[in-house]
Amino acid sequence: MSAALDEQCVNTLRFLSVDMVQKANSGHPGMPLGAAAMAYALWTRYLKHHPADPHWADRDRFVLSAGHGSALLYSLLHVTGYDLSLDDLKQFRQWGSRAPGHPERGQTAGVEVTTGPLGQGLANAVGMAIGEAALAASYNRAGHQVIDHRTWAIVSDGDLMEGVGSEAASLAGHLRLGKLICLYDDNYVTLSAAADITFSEDRAKRFEAYGWQTISVADGNDLPSIYAALDSARADTTRPSLILVRTHLGFGSPEQDSFEAHGSPLGVENVKKTKEKLGWPLDPPFLVPAAALAHFREALDRGAKSKADWNGRVEAYTKAYPALAKELQGRLRGELPPGWDAAIPIFPADAKGMATRAAGGKVMNAIASKLPDLIGGSADLDPSTYTALKGLGDFNPAITAGESAQGSDGGGWSYAGRNLHFGVREHAMGAIVNGLAAHGGFIPYGSTFLIFSDYMRPPIRLAALMGLHVVHVFTHDSIALGEDGPTHQPVEQLASLRAIPDLTVIRPADANETAVAWRVAVETRGRPVLLALTRQALATLDRSRFASAEGLRRGAYVLSDAPQGKPALILLASGSEVGLILAASERLQSEHIAVRCVSMPSWDLFNAQPQSYREQVLPPDVPARLAVEAGVGQGWERYTGERGDMLSVERFGASAPAGILMREFGFTVDNVVARARKLLAR
Repeated sequence: MSAALDEQCVNTLRFLSVDMVQKANSGHPGMPLGAAAMAYALWTRYLKHHPADPHWADRDRFVLSAGHGSALLYSLLHVTGYDLSLDDLKQFRQWGSRAPGHPERGQTAGVEVTTGPLGQGLANAVGMAIGEAALAASYNRAGHQVIDHRTWAIVSDGDLMEGVGSEAASLAGHLRLGKLICLYDDNYVTLSAAADITFSEDRAKRFEAYGWQTISVADGNDLPSIYAALDSARADTTRPSLILVRTHLGFGSPEQDSFEAHGSPLGVENVKKTKEKLGWPLDPPFLVPAAALAHFREALDRGAKSKADWNGRVEAYTKAYPALAKELQGRLRGELPPGWDAAIPIFPADAKGMATRAAGGKVMNAIASKLPDLIGGSADLDPSTYTALKGLGDFNPAITAGESAQGSDGGGWSYAGRNLHFGVREHAMGAIVNGLAAHGGFIPYGSTFLIFSDYMRPPIRLAALMGLHVVHVFTHDSIALGEDGPTHQPVEQLASLRAIPDLTVIRPADANETAVAWRVAVETRGRPVLLALTRQALATLDRSRFASAEGLRRGAYVLSDAPQGKPALILLASGSEVGLILAASERLQSEHIAVRCVSMPSWDLFNAQPQSYREQVLPPDVPARLAVEAGVGQGWERYTGERGDMLSVERFGASAPAGILMREFGFTVDNVVARARKLLAR
């Protein structure tokens, strides 16, 4: 390669990006101008990818965590041969464009994850690196390396400032994820100011303290130094690497090193001045010189060769280990193994019952041995969320003499372990399980108390936006968790989470509904599922008296009905309050009031049903409806209607035993009966 061709290729990336932003009159030109050289170095010499097959399983993963620099990623995708045309680039940030303002998974070929909120992409990359390590440890055998790839990311000051980035980087260092390499666009500028106004710590020392290898490159346009840094990063497989590359935001423009170049188009005159300074033709815009394109498109041949080599390795592996190969290929295709759910228990009727968190733990451990895809853990709450997969190992570097194994779930420490210990890092946990799902080959889960979903809302929302198959297990789902008080008692969280599009929220009423909820969670594709489970024991309903728990699949179902199915009153509830409406129903029916009880564990599943089914459960000619749920009532009015009523919690909780709290907040049979009578008397 000649230095002249290198420079032409780097400038091609710069000015495709600048022209995109200028034509759209919207975007971030500064980052592509400054970071183009390191992106060029990575994509042409180090990144193992196949533009003709963006979903090839053993490709390297690349994450542009600094998603505001999306124009740079789109330029790379176009010139290396992905299905992203020059016309697509010209529609940057426009309606229906395949080049949206921030990278979006599923909308643009070659985009691994949706990045925008800073820090998320970095944490996603940690999840992807965990995924590679877990699959490699589980399936590779001596002489048969079928899983062998790296995870790369370009990160910004904002990614390192956001707490989620710090949480994820800390865990990555602890886990010694040596195949994770991040290039830090160290340009000394944020969107609104020089970085020094808010960010003066020694970033290298901080990451060294996390357990990362750190490498500094003094000049972000010095390709030999960047190559040397990337070589050093690849050579150290015992630590993740952060390469601090000193770049210049808006390089070559009149606004170089100024925040003015960060988030606004340069303007026609400044685009002209920048092109003149860097020796680039003023016209035509969106210029891709033939020599540069030919060099970039070598990625197609390299990718084809890499995939062919992998296919050969897979063929040899399949002959040597046919059962393992079949299992791995099924996982990579997202297929469920036959009989995965055969051991799920059917819980006998029991007035004492069990907490749905306990039932969930039993179901998870019943399916785990037949479902190798299932991997996850909690934010330091396994003893409370009951989500440990017993005896299936801890995802951790091998234990060394003197290290404490307290809290281990059994089965040893290795990268083949199925239990992830996230520590007290809820935000990173959510983003890391997103990375695992995006990597492929996993049904990942994370767990904590429902109240701490507040710390996880950004990655939950992004999982829904990306259509990722992730399971969130949230326990302690109401004020009935008791003495910990209002700081730990969720009130508005269910309503808030139900408001997220494309997220399936399920709050089961007993152990058997929980078992069905886990079946739904595993079988679901293309969206995340959230389970809200109780701390307190709930009666296991007698299904010979009440409808089958399979009704949960439809979101809401008639649990018990009035004679001849002609109710005067409908009682609705989810989760722990279902038992309450059943008890109230018995009292009301003894007074010759025809009552229907509806268990409504999932609004999302119910709303997806045909209108005929929804009207069958909630007949329009029965306006007397009382909904009961230990949370805010927001949203229930769509099911209770104008003439219905709601028993809910419209204030924060209090510190007291669960039984007292439920009584004081009105969740008693007497109060439900009284509210029902008042409703009927209207």
